[in-house]
Amino acid sequence: MGHLWCAQSAFFIQDVLNTSAASTDQAVQFMRAGRPVQRLHDMQPADVWMIAVPDGQIAYTAELLAQHLKGFKPATIFHCSGALSSAALQPLRELGCQVASAHCILSFSAPATAVAQFAGTPCALEGDVVAKQTFQSAFEKIGASCFDLDAKDKVLYHAAAVFATNFLPVLQVVAADLWQSTGMPKELILPLNASLLQKAVQNIAAQGAAKALTGPAARGDTELVAIQGAAVSVWHADAGAAYAALSQLASQIAKKGSIRK
Repeated sequence: MGHLWCAQSAFFIQDVLNTSAASTDQAVQFMRAGRPVQRLHDMQPADVWMIAVPDGQIAYTAELLAQHLKGFKPATIFHCSGALSSAALQPLRELGCQVASAHCILSFSAPATAVAQFAGTPCALEGDVVAKQTFQSAFEKIGASCFDLDAKDKVLYHAAAVFATNFLPVLQVVAADLWQSTGMPKELILPLNASLLQKAVQNIAAQGAAKALTGPAARGDTELVAIQGAAVSVWHADAGAAYAALSQLASQIAKKGSIRK
């Protein structure tokens, strides 16, 4: 985001603080902007702050930042958690700062990949009105599609993103391990996984997820589902439980087109 904001002149980046000097230097080099610092105390006052730390450290970071900003004019501050609301920044709100949470639904493992893929990415905004307006403008300048999200819905919203993307690698690893346990040559497994996944994505994009559903549960072949589920459970108990739960959901979707109807 820093790289894109600099490219679009959305923000002027001042100071950057990461968990190590090396990662801070890497961030500054990638953004082509900013001054690397090693302590919060060294950061200059700013109009806008971004807190991009693990969820479990957001509240603690907010407390530290609130102490650092005492005596300065109130700023506009957001964190990047998909699950936590702007309430995690309450110490900063009590200073008079405008606070928000902003979460872009983009799965990436490298910043350069994210930059290339960012255009059109949905971005959920939640928090104080002025803060949301500030960040909506900034995110839209770099191609995001922003929408409002209630604080009470953030956990389920983020869980949806986990289902949509984070579990895909898990399923691919389980499938690969299962195939390997049957004696399939290793050199065939990765290309097969990739081919099946690509075709599934193409079908989902063309028909919608419910209509693209295939397999024994979707066909109503309950006997085969039971046999396979038992075999997978013997092979690995957690994988067996996942097979049973996903088969149950697949059956519901095949019948109703949704798990809610």
